[in-house]
Amino acid sequence: MLYINKDNFTDKKRKLQLVTTIVLSFLFITQSYGQYFGQNKPKYRPQNFSILETPHFELHYYLRDRNKVNQYAQWIEQWYDMHQHVLQDEFKTKNPFILYNDHGDFQQTTAISGSIGVGTGGVTEAFKNRVILPVAMTNQQTFHVIGHELVHAFQYNMILGGDSTNLQSLSNLPLFMVEGLAEYMSRGSKDVQTAMWMRDAVLQNDVPSIKQMNNPQYFPYRWGQAFWSYLTGRYGDEVIRPLFRTTAMIGLQSAVPAVLGTSVDSLSADWQRNIKAFYNPLLKNKQEDPIGRVTFNEKNGGRMNLSPMVSPNGRDIIFFSEKRALSTDLYLADAQSGKIKQRIPTNSFTGSIDGVDFIESAGTWSPDGQQFAYVIFAKGKSNIIIKNVKNGKTVASYGFKNLSKFSYPAWSPDGRYIVVSGLEEGQTDLYRINLRTKRASRLTNDPYSEIQPYYSPDGSKIYFTTDEISFNQPRTDNEWHFNLAYFDTETEEIHHFDEIFPGADNMNPVVDENGMMYFLSDRDGYRNIYMYNTINSELYQVSDILTGVSGITLFSSAISITKNGKKLFYSHYTDNSYSIYNYYPDIEEMVKVDPSEVDQTAAMLPTFSRRPNQLVAQNLTTLDDQILVDASLFDKKKYQPKFKLDYIGGGGGLGVSSGNFLGTTTGAVGGVDMVFSDMLGNNQIYSTVALNGEIYDIGGQVLYRNQSSRIGWGGSLSHIPYRYGGYAYSIDTLPIENGGDYGFLNKYETYINRVFRDQASLFTQYAFNRSIRVETGGGYSLYYYRSERHDNYYDDFGRLVFQDRQKLESPDGFGLFNIDAAFVGDNSTFGFASPLDGYRFRIGVTQNFGHWTYTTTLVDLRKYFYLKKSNLSFRILQYGQYGADANNPNLTNYLIYPTFIRGFSKLDDQTLNAMGLSDRHIRGSKLLVGNAEFRVPFTGPESIALIPTGFLLSELAFFYDVGTTWSQDNPFKAVEGYEPKLLHSVGISLRINVFGSMILEPFYAVPLNKGGNGSFGMNFTPGW
Repeated sequence: MLYINKDNFTDKKRKLQLVTTIVLSFLFITQSYGQYFGQNKPKYRPQNFSILETPHFELHYYLRDRNKVNQYAQWIEQWYDMHQHVLQDEFKTKNPFILYNDHGDFQQTTAISGSIGVGTGGVTEAFKNRVILPVAMTNQQTFHVIGHELVHAFQYNMILGGDSTNLQSLSNLPLFMVEGLAEYMSRGSKDVQTAMWMRDAVLQNDVPSIKQMNNPQYFPYRWGQAFWSYLTGRYGDEVIRPLFRTTAMIGLQSAVPAVLGTSVDSLSADWQRNIKAFYNPLLKNKQEDPIGRVTFNEKNGGRMNLSPMVSPNGRDIIFFSEKRALSTDLYLADAQSGKIKQRIPTNSFTGSIDGVDFIESAGTWSPDGQQFAYVIFAKGKSNIIIKNVKNGKTVASYGFKNLSKFSYPAWSPDGRYIVVSGLEEGQTDLYRINLRTKRASRLTNDPYSEIQPYYSPDGSKIYFTTDEISFNQPRTDNEWHFNLAYFDTETEEIHHFDEIFPGADNMNPVVDENGMMYFLSDRDGYRNIYMYNTINSELYQVSDILTGVSGITLFSSAISITKNGKKLFYSHYTDNSYSIYNYYPDIEEMVKVDPSEVDQTAAMLPTFSRRPNQLVAQNLTTLDDQILVDASLFDKKKYQPKFKLDYIGGGGGLGVSSGNFLGTTTGAVGGVDMVFSDMLGNNQIYSTVALNGEIYDIGGQVLYRNQSSRIGWGGSLSHIPYRYGGYAYSIDTLPIENGGDYGFLNKYETYINRVFRDQASLFTQYAFNRSIRVETGGGYSLYYYRSERHDNYYDDFGRLVFQDRQKLESPDGFGLFNIDAAFVGDNSTFGFASPLDGYRFRIGVTQNFGHWTYTTTLVDLRKYFYLKKSNLSFRILQYGQYGADANNPNLTNYLIYPTFIRGFSKLDDQTLNAMGLSDRHIRGSKLLVGNAEFRVPFTGPESIALIPTGFLLSELAFFYDVGTTWSQDNPFKAVEGYEPKLLHSVGISLRINVFGSMILEPFYAVPLNKGGNGSFGMNFTPGW
């Protein structure tokens, strides 16, 4: 409430105009200066979805190959049966499943908000329980991700559909339990990658307790999978459902004794003992001893140094690294010394690059070592980008009409072609890119997954990894495995190395000019380098690493070799990080091995002592024996958008109060928020209704947004009341009906005034890419008023004697039209509480007409320079009103908001006058603001923060703010006494991220204008 002395209420119109000025100033400032940034999620091209109804799902798809669609539908139903068998739960209605053709299309989905990174294989959202994922590069990846995400669908179904659990219950579930269960039920207790992580933890003596697994440094997928493997080995798979549901109800600390009959501490101690006892024998009682010498690790790179690609002559190397912490970039370095020569940024200033495929795909050198090619995502499709190694400039960048997704580029020895693994319409084949015509032609055409191609030095063969043999045989465990093969470029025939470690995953072949093929295999449960002599068929083990030679995933490129075979580089996983080693191959140091010798015991996860009732293991080992649902039972139908409720929330209350200001009153407070959308998220409706006081204080808004095409559009309707008021006290008499009066009573006059805004608007935007967009819009706003006076009389004992309520005269309402347009850019990388790298800009113009006629312009430019664990940030902001009513006092704008210039907002008129400032120096129709900050991520993750901590995210900022305001169109021709004056200040602030829900910024600012004194303040917004 705004309390004003009684004398100020003699002119009702003047007081309403005063508050109208305050309200409208706030409205126009928030509209003009709203932080309308954020990166885009462009819909580069629409997909024509259909629906395939299966017994338990509605599969939304746009693949043209119906046989492929039927196959995926059968996989989905197969996973449903397996999970239902374990979890003893069922879907009461057909569950939605949305399948995208490739990852580029998946990144454009509107079924969920927020950006999707290159490492996200699929998502399951809670409100509609939609499973959303793309077809992956291999059959095995697609099959596994379907299984993983359907576990989440069951988890949501059990919790949200339970009689004792709801949406709030999900917060009781540790992430390692949620993601770990999805991995365990879709992979089981055998996993080469997870076992590698577990062996490393035992080697480093860093096996976490159950409580410690809540720390993000322990990857929840890996550690959660190992935990469930241990737990079900001890108690059987029948423990999964009760422990999961009970944890959702009362938390893990209470659920463990309730379900398992032991304490969390006791279970944790046993878990730690078990994992150490399980892996110690597999570590062969020795320390890790990788071959060669380390070239890149945390000292000269980052914690993740991936995909080493050595130049043909062995002098230079290019690799991926998150050395800068904020992004994963390519680095060019000297292959011998490890000295980094330059960084090749994986984004672009214009935002034309949506992402870089660094998780699995590497890059490739031209035969002359002058150029380097790698794969990016641009406009929703894979593109090949070729860089000049010497100057870092882009030589070429393009995609292909007949190939939406591809990875693993390999340059031909004659320099004419680049061969890639391409995914099109659910099928992964080898494609050859003609660098002269810029066209891609298919080399293979079959249902098998052909990945990681590599040209032989003479160009006669293309070596690659394939699942063909495994795909045509019964699975011996829960996966299709990969073997090595080559494609003869003259005969176009495929030859398999099927005699090498059958049943293991043999991947990532690279070949030198001597006919030596190096590759990775997990034939003994570890992941090591092997060498196969293609001339005499002899097979050697090159490395004997206890953890593994690996990238982030099993399918990542992790080794490369020079043309002459004298230098081999590989990625080594150790101490929860990835280092790159350089090794000089020496056959005398290698161990000859039998190609039939396969024993993957080391790939197993801790199992305690396996109980008989192992439902997950039984399901996974009998995959090929299970009867698939008959595809003839599937029913195809056209997709029709229908709105369904996604979310409803809110609350309210009713109260009665008695007091000196308002007397006895009743009021209500509360609101309801609802979100509706169609299944694909192309059409969305947001609505809210709120009440804070009486019936007149009901406000509401409904907004519709259409995202089905490249041009997004929508509209909104709203009714918003703004309530303010004041009171006055006097001693007065109260007359009675038959004459006389009560004598003198305490009279309280309470004034309640309301400004109502009814608004209708339309908006549209066009996103060029993730960073750049154009916005346009327009609308009409109607403002009108209601004023009341409440008279309350009290005796000297505080008892209410009489109360009265009167409606007062209000000024006339008015309407405003506006049309606006803006050019917006944002490629910034956000830190803990503000951007740390990149840029933001907004350039806009708005034409207002109706009750007032004026034009506003806005130029807001921001640039962020990331330094190691610090940042320099700069902003220039100009806002101006021009036209007939530009200088109307109702439309004034304040310069001293603490989000513009800190240190002046709490100063009184006397202090401002002492500083040579007056009201005309702090408000006007035009503003110019400049800001500079030195930001230091203060507490947070070790990779970026000054003080490492896992629970508090904060940022220190040392700032300089400067600005001025004026009302004349030309400030340099202002009349004497009205010249603009600079206001500037310096200070320090601490921005605190409160669990991701809000950001607090306490600050201390010292005005630099003569006579200014320092003061404390508080902001509740992220840093600009």
